[in-house]
Amino acid sequence: MLVFLFFSTAYGLANLYVFFKLSNILSAGAAVDIPLGLLLLFMALSPVLIHLYSLRGSERSARLFAYIGYMWVSVIIILFPLALVVEAYNLIAQHGGLWLGKDLTSTVISPAYTFFMPLFIAAAINAYGLFEARSLRVEKLTVRTSKLPEGPDKITIAQIADLHLGIIVRDKTLDKIIREIENVKPDLIVSTGDLVDGVVHHVDRLAGKLEKLHARLGKFAVIGNHEFYGGLKRSVKFIEDSGFDLLRGRAVTPGGIINIAGVDDLLEFGNGGSKNLTHKSEEDILSGLSPDVFTVLLKHRSNVNNKSLGLLDLQLSGHTHKGQIFPINLITPFIFQHHTGFINLPKGSALYVSRGAGTAGPPVRFLSPPELTIIEIISENSQSVIPSPLAGEG
Repeated sequence: MLVFLFFSTAYGLANLYVFFKLSNILSAGAAVDIPLGLLLLFMALSPVLIHLYSLRGSERSARLFAYIGYMWVSVIIILFPLALVVEAYNLIAQHGGLWLGKDLTSTVISPAYTFFMPLFIAAAINAYGLFEARSLRVEKLTVRTSKLPEGPDKITIAQIADLHLGIIVRDKTLDKIIREIENVKPDLIVSTGDLVDGVVHHVDRLAGKLEKLHARLGKFAVIGNHEFYGGLKRSVKFIEDSGFDLLRGRAVTPGGIINIAGVDDLLEFGNGGSKNLTHKSEEDILSGLSPDVFTVLLKHRSNVNNKSLGLLDLQLSGHTHKGQIFPINLITPFIFQHHTGFINLPKGSALYVSRGAGTAGPPVRFLSPPELTIIEIISENSQSVIPSPLAGEG
């Protein structure tokens, strides 16, 4: 809740900054200020309109407001901090000369440049971000272990993370992911949460496409935070209609050769509290599994439970999107202890955090391309985990 209030306040202040800055630059009085204020109010409230039209089942209107509103959010997120940097420079140039004994007022950047220079940069980043968000990369992780039984020398897992099927992420993205998975022909397909985003009824038909994906050892999924936002009951139905076995606080051993455990995302409340809807702790689930069988934990967030260390071999997570857009991707390393990629953990455990395949909110990515992760678990006497890129991109 505190994070939501912080970003909501920052977003409101950013829109106010845009209004007052443009009003000052244009200096046209009420004739311009009133329509400008109404336009910015409409842009700022577009995310609310998306939700309202989604609930009413007005898919086209919801998609229209989604592109307008979320693109504006993305522009504001970049423009505001850049503009503040320029404003800070101007403040130093105007008053810092007194401390330095120099007149720096001639270097002050004009109000128009102070606003339009960051706006141009924000627009350019978003233009590229639209392209990057559609440039799926296939990443490969190789895991060497002595825990595979005699017979198979390799188990291949395809991890789908943070696809966010909904108002914006639709058929094109899903079809691309399905093609890549079909090319790999994995033994297992897993979804580590946020398969759907927002109101689920807009994407019910996409479950049929996912249902046609098959894997020798099965398809497994866990609940992410956006499955709660979209309505848990409908989200669960969508996941199950897509052919996934939903692991809500339980584990399975498909083919008797690998353990796959899964837990719900924790619902977070105020005062730092959380609630586990499955009423079964992660360590209890893992401790009931054979330590001689390779164990994979599907968990939406990359939080590591110290009590689970040594009980799992590999945790697959997502949620962070590696920040998704600038400048949030500069902040995520400080918000999340493990925000992207492969991490060695104590007691022989390991963690992989996917950047995610889709987008949440703005349909853009910057320096955080979407990914489909292919994990190859290879039989070997020594137990080690070595991440490596897969040649080529999807």
